[in-house]
Parts: sequence; structure tokens; C-alpha cells
Amino acid sequence: MELNVLTGELTLGSQLHPAAIRHIASRGFRAIVCTRPDGEAPGQPSYEEVEEEARSRGIETVYLPVHWNDISDRDADAFADLIAALPKPVLAYCRSGSRCAMLWGLHEAKRRPSHEILQQAMGAGFDLTGLVPRFQNLLRP
Repeated sequence: MELNVLTGELTLGSQLHPAAIRHIASRGFRAIVCTRPDGEAPGQPSYEEVEEEARSRGIETVYLPVHWNDISDRDADAFADLIAALPKPVLAYCRSGSRCAMLWGLHEAKRRPSHEILQQAMGAGFDLTGLVPRFQNLLRP
């Protein structure tokens, strides 16, 4: 599993397996958000499997399934609300981490210029340049 620090409170990761929860707990994560729908790929661990192991280690978990090719502004707001409410630090995961980065970026675009979002995401290993038109439509003066 690859972990990419996006902010001081939010790290993004690829598919989380129950066996990796011990490592996640040792790194101090207090919450996990799964944005990958169950059954997206053969052999993918279910959210329930991850949740069971995480909760046994005292890590709060939330399931927010979002299809990577159909991310709405409402999804981005729900993601941001979760990140704000959960104990920190938070690990959010999907297949590769990109979907989580997109959710974060779309919400951030309501209050920050595109170039700042792109730079921060790129620093964490995510290229969000394809979302710039949506970012520009979301930025409020």
C-alpha cells in the first residue's frame, strides 16, 4: 500500500488490505475513509473487512463509495465534511488514491485558486490538471 501525505491531517492511499491495518495503526492514524465501492475489482477486500480490523485497533472508519468517473460536487462536499469531522490524522483510500485527491481538490476549489490545489496535489503525487475547468467553475470570488 502506498501512502501519500496531502495535508498535515490527510494522507491518501491505494487499496487498503486488512493485514495492513496494524501498520496504519502504528503510524498513528485515527480514522479511515474508504471511497472505493465494494466489488469494483475482483479480489478487492470489502469495506466491511477493512472496517472490522480497523475498529479492533480503535480506528474509526467511514464508507463513502464514489465511482471514479462520476464524482459530483456533492461527493466532494461529503468527503470534506467527513475529513473535517473525523479524528486526525485521517487516511482516505480508493484504488490508487487519485479518486480521494479529486474529491479533496474539488472541494478546495471553492475557496482556493487552481494553481495552489494543483501544486499541493502534485507534491503528494497526484496530477489533477484534468479538473482545472471544474475548479475554475467552482471558485467563488
